[in-house]
Amino acid sequence: MAVSIKKVTLWRTQVENKPGVLSGVLAPLAEAGADLQVVMGYHYHGAGDTAVIEVCPVSGKKSTAAAGKAGLKATAIPTLLIQGDNKPGLGHAVAEAVGEAGINISFLVAQVIGGQFSAVMGFGDEAAAKEATALVRKAVKRFEK
Repeated sequence: MAVSIKKVTLWRTQVENKPGVLSGVLAPLAEAGADLQVVMGYHYHGAGDTAVIEVCPVSGKKSTAAAGKAGLKATAIPTLLIQGDNKPGLGHAVAEAVGEAGINISFLVAQVIGGQFSAVMGFGDEAAAKEATALVRKAVKRFEK
């Protein structure tokens, strides 16, 4: 099983939580041909009408300009995109490797679609993300055949 681990930049905007806002943010990116692999949108409960939209990766001049036009800004949150063939227990192995090393995960979004595992993990600093990369590589080795 080939698992890729890439450092990506998470792009974020804070928006009013109302119908059509997500479409409006994504429109310039779609027009620019951006190949987004992750789109997250969520409402801050208890924070009025505030919502957040996050996307990644954004690459190339055209897509980067479109992200800015959409109100998205590159965050400084060290973020990893982990993708590969899914196997039962893979998510646990990744979480266990990072947790046992004492590394705190700032956020995690993971899913499996069509047998493919995909996770976006954020960390408090670059050192933690770098260490987590090595630990995750080691943890997924036991799933390779």
